[in-house]
Amino acid sequence: MKICTIGFTQKSAEKFFGLLTEGGVKTLIDVRLNNTSQLAAFAKGEDLRYFLSAISGIEYRHDVLLAPTEDLLKRYNKGETSWEEYEKEFSAIMRERKTAEHIKAAYSNVPSPICLLCSEATPEHCHRRLVADLFAEAFPHSEIVHLK
Repeated sequence: MKICTIGFTQKSAEKFFGLLTEGGVKTLIDVRLNNTSQLAAFAKGEDLRYFLSAISGIEYRHDVLLAPTEDLLKRYNKGETSWEEYEKEFSAIMRERKTAEHIKAAYSNVPSPICLLCSEATPEHCHRRLVADLFAEAFPHSEIVHLK
């Protein structure tokens, strides 16, 4: 399975949809906790579902089981939690939610390549990178590509 990741901030709609198309993405999995923010512009949940289908024929899914908790996200965004602490806590949350089993059950038959979406411009300090690693564990011999 090819696993891509992308963030929508600091990208125009043209750049964003171009990267997805060039990457051959077939299924986009939105791993944001909240996909309805007005700040999301073209990446707002139902609008994004429409644009993905109309522009690129990409299937859209929103999966909050792959998102951080509201508490963890708030503490990190306020600078109360370091990235290292965030990673550890996020991993514990994923284990508690039995995410590995969820990924295998929910995504074993989706068209690939898949792409994990979050808002951060780059993957280094974004949970989508951690979720990509979980997908790679669930589906051995996967390739992870961060679309930038």
